[in-house]
Amino acid sequence: MSPSSLDRRQFARLFALGGSAALLGHPALQELAGATSDPRFRRATTPSGGAVDWEAVRAEFLLPAELSVLNAANLCPSPRAVLRSVYEDTERLDREPVPSFRSEMHEVKERTRALLAAHLRASPEEILITRNTSEANNWVSGGLDLGPGDEVLIHSDNHPSSNLAWKEKAKRFGYTVTEVPQVNPYPGPEHYLDAFSRAMTPRTRVLAFTHLTSTVGDLLPAAELCAMAAERGIITLVDGAQSFGLLDVDLSVMQPDFFTGSAHKWPCGPRETGVLFVNRRVQDRFWPSLYSAYTGRTPLARTHEGMGQRDEPAIRAFGNQIEWLGSIGQATIEARSRELATALVEELSGVDGVRIWTSADASRRAAVVSLDPAGLEPAKVIAALESDGIVAAARGGSDRPGIRFSPHFYNSHGDVERGVAAIQRYVRSGV
Repeated sequence: MSPSSLDRRQFARLFALGGSAALLGHPALQELAGATSDPRFRRATTPSGGAVDWEAVRAEFLLPAELSVLNAANLCPSPRAVLRSVYEDTERLDREPVPSFRSEMHEVKERTRALLAAHLRASPEEILITRNTSEANNWVSGGLDLGPGDEVLIHSDNHPSSNLAWKEKAKRFGYTVTEVPQVNPYPGPEHYLDAFSRAMTPRTRVLAFTHLTSTVGDLLPAAELCAMAAERGIITLVDGAQSFGLLDVDLSVMQPDFFTGSAHKWPCGPRETGVLFVNRRVQDRFWPSLYSAYTGRTPLARTHEGMGQRDEPAIRAFGNQIEWLGSIGQATIEARSRELATALVEELSGVDGVRIWTSADASRRAAVVSLDPAGLEPAKVIAALESDGIVAAARGGSDRPGIRFSPHFYNSHGDVERGVAAIQRYVRSGV
């Protein structure tokens, strides 16, 4: 069996039998991914009970004990092995830019592609390696045939850059853009299923929405929205910038037409690497955005991944990092991050004057927690937090302003307690 003959149904069967370990053991993927792991990356260690040793995981990162980084929704640190991998491959490429090593580095894309496919329950033939979510989203908005008479349906709580791309391209190509407004507090997935359904018209060609919003962490019903759109012949683009590397994303269940993600957020990978999933059923309607050299080996990558010289050391480290996440277990990572976010919500809810923008219902959120710190100026609170060794993000303007915490699996309950105590102190004494 050749690598290209491993289809979605076989992927699903292999996952049912043994998860990613069974999948990566398949001969077709061994050929793509290579028979062994990179020795610079070790599997996560677990104590005898099988539970993850979170202190050992934290030790894989350079983060000092006195710094609590609660900002995964913006930028995650990478573990030591990612830094070492990028540095060593880059150094060798500069020291030995010989044809044999350059050829070896060109091939790292295929191993990373296979690892990404396994992680997302897709096939390598459906994976493109991009630089980030924004680039991937723009490949989609620029790669579909849309024009006068067509409509693109978006969510107002998408990342501003995504919605800007659709609106600016609409001016050039003549299609219309319709927004479904966000509602706060989150009214539940049924609300958005109904709202998007009512907004769809015979002219709707694309539905573009964010899986998990970056504003307050609303978790949209992605699989249900994709199914609804598919029934009406509408193409779906799911922005996974806040779910890829956090949630245990299963594209074989979600069934989007496009799914995008970045390595520098929740996956804790190297900067300027990302992923674009392109469902087989829409590949013949998806035009390339770039034409250049050094494409990938799968049919889709040969037509769409010609980007010239790439940062191949980063691409190799991206794949290795995805494999490391798999050694911990993406579902385990999700559970850990949700646990920490729940602790934040519960403890911050008890602080007088604080308003939590994020849903109190754990099923409607994941690990993004936004709040109004009793009317304190967000920028000043962020500066005070940094002085106290706590990293978070500020949200200004009129749309649910305040502070955003986003804990991840390298955090501890001690980090959460430090963040909550700081907010309590600022609310009581000012900043």
